[in-house]
This record gives sequence, structure tokens and C-alpha cells, in this order.
Amino acid sequence: MSLLSRFPSALMAWRNLGRNRVRTALAALGIVIGVVSIASLGMAGVAINQQATSQLGDIGNEVTITAGDDSPEDGVTQEQLDEIEGLVTDAAVVEQKTNDTDVSSRGEDVRVSVTGVTEANELYDVSSGEAPVRLRTGALLSNSTAQELGLGLGDPVEYDGQLYRIRGLIESQNSFGFGGGQLVLPLSALSDQDNYDAVTVVAAGGDAATTIGDRLDAHFNTYGRNEEETLSIRTNAEIQDGINSFMNTLELALLGIGSISLFVASVAILNVMLMSTVERRGEIGVLRAVGIRRGEVLRMILTEAAFLGVLGGLVGALGSLGVGFLLFSVLTGDAMSVLAWESSRYLIYGFAFAIGASVLSGLYPAWKAANDSPVEALRG
Repeated sequence: MSLLSRFPSALMAWRNLGRNRVRTALAALGIVIGVVSIASLGMAGVAINQQATSQLGDIGNEVTITAGDDSPEDGVTQEQLDEIEGLVTDAAVVEQKTNDTDVSSRGEDVRVSVTGVTEANELYDVSSGEAPVRLRTGALLSNSTAQELGLGLGDPVEYDGQLYRIRGLIESQNSFGFGGGQLVLPLSALSDQDNYDAVTVVAAGGDAATTIGDRLDAHFNTYGRNEEETLSIRTNAEIQDGINSFMNTLELALLGIGSISLFVASVAILNVMLMSTVERRGEIGVLRAVGIRRGEVLRMILTEAAFLGVLGGLVGALGSLGVGFLLFSVLTGDAMSVLAWESSRYLIYGFAFAIGASVLSGLYPAWKAANDSPVEALRG
């Protein structure tokens, strides 16, 4: 309070707020709700973006190669695979054969897609067990299918009359929601198929995947008058860019929704400040009559509005921090991520918007009070 005594306008503004604490608390509550809305929705957008990015991280660096529309072959041939491996020396090349089958256990049948692959560790993450660097024996099964059938590590699954022991359970998020259960077997399990259904190139990152995809496309396909697509070459980097753009738009939309709450709070502050100046019209008239200038009255009313913004902004930021801890804990599993600048900046934005909106809301009441005639004010 000793600091405020050096600024008479601020001291009077502080005392005026304390004269009607209920009205002050209600006005500050509106600001608190607005700040919590803005900051919480902004942090929710960041948490959703981080979760989506972490799930896409495993496919954003991949190039998927399948037979093109003009290919006479049903799949990628061994000769084409050798050419791909000769062109791609800076990334892993993983050939695959696919099928589908029913996996049975304890009287339950589940239809799953079957993938024959050797470098299982390049394509699959497991929640338990292992994804071998060279899958020669055994099998990997999607975790959801294993739970549905009551299977675990070491249990046998049958495919084409052969038994394979489960060596690893595939994380459910690895498929990002596409397709159903998966059974991964050694490539030799599908040896009756001559060609490969797909070849996946796993690059170091999205940019490297795009470069490799362009290189393969230029080698195998021709465009223009003699257009011919021998191999279909798709990169997931464009998909990831599109989803990132969507997430940024969603983040802005959430902030817009939160801003509506702060706008409503600003209207409430405008109403409170108008009521306050009307009730104190006589008091302000006395101040003007004893020599207080219009500028002093203007600063006093604006300082009241700013105090409301600071008070509501601080409480709102602390409440938003608690909401942020809960959001990140649920969505990303790491509550402390809320302290990173990418998400914590919304606490600062909310606090700054609270002060700005409060001061703007106090402009008209302050101008009206400062320009009211002292004589008319004393007459009531």
C-alpha cells in the first residue's frame, strides 16, 4: 500500500474497489472465466496437436511403393525391389507380402490382416515382447486382438497349417486407427506369393522421405505425352502437413471460442464501471470542484479497470495452469508438458488480454466521469 501512496490516483482506485467488494468480486469473476476459457482452450489445442503428431511420427517419414496402374505385374517384382535398393542407400527398404486370415482361440475367431516382413523393427512398435531386426521365426500380434482372444507372449497362432509363437504385441496406436487386427509373420510364411504387395522405405524424416519419393518416381514413372505409372509411390509427409495445418486451424478456432467469454466479461466490466461512476457522481463532482483535473479522474477510473484486469487475470492464469496440468496428463500422459513455452504462452496471452480488455472497457466510463460538469454533478 505504501507504493500506492506515491500515486494518488492508484490509491483512490484501489480504495474505490474495496468499497463494494461483492461487485468487484463479480466483475473479476467474469475476467477469471474469460482467461480460463482462452488459456485452457489454447492449451487443449496444443495437447491435441502433440498427441496427433506423436502418433503420426511413425508414418510421416515413410514412402509406400505399390504396383502402378500401368504395371503388367500384380505387385512389386523382385527385379524392381533390387532397383529400389540400388537407388535408396540412405534409408531402410522393407518389402512386404500381405494376406488375411482368421485367428482362433478359446472358441473365438477374429479376422486379421497378415503381413509377411523381415525387418519387423522398422515398421512396428511393441508394447511387450520384441520386434526382431530379422523376423525369421515367431509372430507379432496386435495388442487389441491378443486381448480379445486372451492370447499372450509365447502362445501359438496358426497360419496356413503352421504354428507361430507370439514374440511381441503391437501397440494399438501404431496403426493410427486404420484397419483392424494385425498378424505379422516371417516373409517365408507367404512364400507362395511371387511378388511383393508393397515396399516401404523408412527415411530419417519427412523431408528425406519426400526426396526419396521424388527420386523413385523419376526413375520408374514417366509423365507427359507418354505418361506411364509403373509403380505407385506415395509419401506420408503431405498427409502430415495437412493434418498439422488442420490442427493449427483448430487451435485458432478454440481461441476464438474462448475470446467470446472474455468479450462477455468486458461487457460486464463496462457495466460495473458505469454503475460505479454514476453512484459516485457527486463524489467526483466534489473532487473536480476542489481542483482535481479531468486527467486525474480519467486515470483513477482507468486504474480501477486495470486493477480488475490484473486481479482477474492472475486468478484466471492460476486456474488455467491447473486445467492445463489435467489436460496434458489425460491427452499426452505428461502433465509437466504444460510448462513448455508452446502451451504456457497462453497463460501470458490470457493475462495480457484480461488487462487490455479491462482497460478498454473502462475507457467510456472514465471519459464520461472526467467530462461531467462539476456543477451538474453536485446538483445530482
